[in-house]
Amino acid sequence: MRAVIQRVLNASVHVGNNCISRLERGLLIYLGVSENDSEDDIKYLAEKIINLRIFQDEKGKMNLSLMDISGADCMVISQFTLLGDVRKGRRPSFSTAAGELKAETLYTAFVRYLQKQGFNPSTGQFKKTMQVTYTNDGPVTILLDSKKQF
Repeated sequence: MRAVIQRVLNASVHVGNNCISRLERGLLIYLGVSENDSEDDIKYLAEKIINLRIFQDEKGKMNLSLMDISGADCMVISQFTLLGDVRKGRRPSFSTAAGELKAETLYTAFVRYLQKQGFNPSTGQFKKTMQVTYTNDGPVTILLDSKKQF
């Protein structure tokens, strides 16, 4: 499972002309699910993300996590292109990306895990073309891969 995490001042998701989600201060999480992912990957990534100390404290030092920031939340967008392999040729290969059913199941389980931790994640719409607009704060962008935890 791969994730791109961005600290944002705001974010919104549109499908067509409809705004389906909004987020004020928090984390924008793009999530890619691979064919080899499981519940263990969900727990590892979710715990890592909500405990990342990437918000500034009163001294301006990145010392606070999403767990520490009152009113901050997260938005989770499914993005299979994070599994794109471009080592050969010019067209990305998505052969390691999970199939639709597994990807949606694990994406939904990831969102539910965050809810169980006390968050109210905004989401995109699975398997839809979306327009995501955000203001990256910092900018701060972190890449995580559950298969690279050791």
